[in-house]
Amino acid sequence: MLLENGNTEGGTAKAIEEQTSKLPSDLFLYASLAAMGTSLTLKCLGKRHSALFVGQWASPFLLLGIYNKLVKQQGHDSEENSEKF
Repeated sequence: MLLENGNTEGGTAKAIEEQTSKLPSDLFLYASLAAMGTSLTLKCLGKRHSALFVGQWASPFLLLGIYNKLVKQQGHDSEENSEKF
């Protein structure tokens, strides 16, 4: 895939974009909220270390959601749609 700056995108990135674009963006938001809720539950049960571990998953889930949204707007979906017109 040729990018706007003349560089090409690697096969790994293209494969990841193809798979992540199939997932709804809301999935990552719900996963983040579930991680926070699970962390709160673990904290209330007195499992401090497990609560901290699970609570740290919220940020990566949100970042994956941003990546997913970017892929849908500017990744291979955008290129495919521009080729059709």
